[in-house]
Parts: sequence; C-alpha cells; structure tokens
Amino acid sequence: MRQLLIQAPWGCGQTVLQKAQACRGTNLAQWQTTGDTPHDIVLVHVSNQRVEPLLEALQDLPELRVTLLPSGVMALHPPAEQAAEQVTQVEERSPIEIFLAGLQSVGSWKGFLSYAAIAGVVVWIGLFTNTNYLLVAAMLIAPFAGPAMNTAIASARGDRHLIGRSVLRYFIALLVTIGVAALLSLVFRQQIATPLMIDNSQISAVAVLLPLAAGAAGAANLVQSERSSLVSGTATGMLVAASLAPPAGIIGMSMAIGRWDMVVNGVFLLLLQLSGINLSAAVLFRTFGLSTQGARYRRGKRGVFPVALGVSAIAIAALLTWQLSNPPSLERSSRAQRANAEVQTVIQQFPQVDLVESTSRFTRSSIQGQNTLLSEIYVQRQPGSDDSDAAIRAELTQAIQTHLLDQGFDVTPLVSISVLEAPPSRN
Repeated sequence: MRQLLIQAPWGCGQTVLQKAQACRGTNLAQWQTTGDTPHDIVLVHVSNQRVEPLLEALQDLPELRVTLLPSGVMALHPPAEQAAEQVTQVEERSPIEIFLAGLQSVGSWKGFLSYAAIAGVVVWIGLFTNTNYLLVAAMLIAPFAGPAMNTAIASARGDRHLIGRSVLRYFIALLVTIGVAALLSLVFRQQIATPLMIDNSQISAVAVLLPLAAGAAGAANLVQSERSSLVSGTATGMLVAASLAPPAGIIGMSMAIGRWDMVVNGVFLLLLQLSGINLSAAVLFRTFGLSTQGARYRRGKRGVFPVALGVSAIAIAALLTWQLSNPPSLERSSRAQRANAEVQTVIQQFPQVDLVESTSRFTRSSIQGQNTLLSEIYVQRQPGSDDSDAAIRAELTQAIQTHLLDQGFDVTPLVSISVLEAPPSRN
C-alpha cells in the first residue's frame, strides 16, 4: 500500500476524497492551508495497483500536485479483527512508480561514473592478483544494472528518449571501467594474461541464458513490493553485473597487452548481456502493466516496444550465429567440459588403470594457428598390470587424441598423463 499527499486547489478537496474512495482508498484525511493562495491537502492510502488509476482520475484538476512515498505503509482500519488480512494484502508496485524510479536513477552522472571507475580498479586488482572474491566485490560496485534495467523499462513504456539515455549511460560506464583497467595495466607494465583472465574470458555455449535470467530477475525485483520480495535489490543487481564487470576489466587489460582474442570475447559478452536483459525484462515489465500511455505520462510510442524487442531478438540471434559459426573460439568453456567427459569415457575402456582425476581446458588462444586443448589426467595402475608407465601413457594418449578428433572437436589435443601407484599393502 502507498501513501499519497495530494495538493489540490481550494475547494477541490472533496472531489479528491470522492475519487480516492472510488479507488478504495483508506485512512483518508483532509485539511486546508492558509495564506495568499489556500489549497486543500488530502492524505490518501491506496493499494499499489490503484495508484495509477487514482492519478488518472485526478488528472483534470488544475495545478494538481502529488507526493508519492516510495516505501510501503500499513494502513490499519476498522474492523480491528481484520488487521491481519489488511497487512497481508501485498501487491506489485504500480507502473507509474516503477517508471518514475527509473527516470530518477538517470539523473546523477558524478556518482555513476565514480562507481564505474572504482569498479574498474577493483576488477583489475582481482584479475591481476587472481583473487576471485574481488571480482564479486566489483560486481557489487559496478553500476551497470541501472542503465540496463532502465533500457528495458523504456522499451516497455515506448520511450525512445529514455532508451537513448539509458543505452548511452550503459556504454559510457563500460568505457570508463575498460579505460581504468587498461590504464592500470599500462602503469604496472602488465605483459601477459593472468590465469583468472583466461578463465573468465572463456565463453560457454549457454552464455545467453545468464542475461535472460538476469533481466527477468531484475524486472521481478523492481516490480515486487519491498515486503513481498525475498531477494534484495543488491543481489539482483549483482546478478545483472555478474557477466559485465569481469568482461569489461578483461577488455581493458587485454587491450593493454595486445590479446585481441580476449577483447573479442569480452565485447561479445557485453553485447549479449544488454540484448538478453532488455528482451526478458521488457517482456516482464509489459506483463506487469507498463504500457506506452499512463497517468502523468504521455510520451510513449506504441511502435517502440515491438521495435525494441525485435532489435534485441535480432541482436541475440546474430550473436548466437556468430558464436556457433566460429567454434571453438566463443564456446571454449562448454567444449572443454564436453571434451573432459569424452576423455573419461576413453579411460574407462582401459581395464589396466582406474581414473583418479582429469581436467580439460583451453590454453592460449593460438599456438602456431592451433586451438590447443590441454588434458591433464591422473590414473592409478590396477594390481597385476604388467604394462610399463610409458606404455600406458603412450596407449592412453593415442586413444584420447584419436577419439577427440573423431568426435569433431576442432582442436589440437595435448594430453599429459600421470600413472600413479597405490602404496604396497602392509598385510
């Protein structure tokens, strides 16, 4: 439930009360101001979903002024025994509140750019020192969630002006973070990519699911009333920034050291993130009532919503086509996992050894023009096996390399096998 403080011309207070009652307003109060231009002041408590209908009903009053309190209230009224039912009637936020909150968030540039720069510093330290928890901290600081969600709100509302401002803020924030990371790499004379940079630059074939889920989660959090949401806004904001802050830092650092393959991967992720968030979030916002025309809002255009969704869908399709048509450069993470499963399948066919552990990962993007997949394998010799360690390694290596090539992996498989032996029995 929301609290509205409505200032109307003198003599219009009764009209406001009647329209508030028609919208099932509760705990109503009216008083008059004194002075040269007296006004009627009306205090109204109305459910979230009736805020916009009430404002629409009051639109014709001249010089209408409304103060909308953004936090929920508990308006208790007779009969007293129904208090429990009254406070449990929690509804989604009104569309006008969601939209105005988005507009308000695009006002400040200094704080916005400051957080983008600080996020660049934190993500650079995390990637440079191989510290994972600093990447999490950068996700919390990075201000990318705001403009990404505002783009979706503007798409649902059909507001071309807000779409332009939100997209501009999105890319400016990314450029600031990228620039800070690149500058720090140059200042500290970084020469090579760190292991954490390489790990985070590798893309999975299912990478598109993250922005779609992040957009839906962010929209659901903005729509839900603060007392009905079990997930904090910080958590959903971090989800939105999860695949933005590390790639932005990687782009800047990779530019400084000349690793253009990692720059391409980072750009791919940033474009995929914005397109996926806008697609899923805009659809969810539209489902919850954000439309092109509403109370105290007249600049939405009906054709903008389908066009914005169409552009996002086309962008996602183009990015996925690019990803799938250039294996394995844009799907190294998932291909490495599949390769590891194939490696284990091969080892199971050798009765003289048992698998202890195996890992498969892509190394540098290009070694003499090849896509290098490194498999590190530990096997334990079975009791009674007469084969030498060298013979086991040679046989397993040939079988694994042949199998990976036969399965269509467009890689150069390099295999490192360690044959281990259990300690002798003491019995």
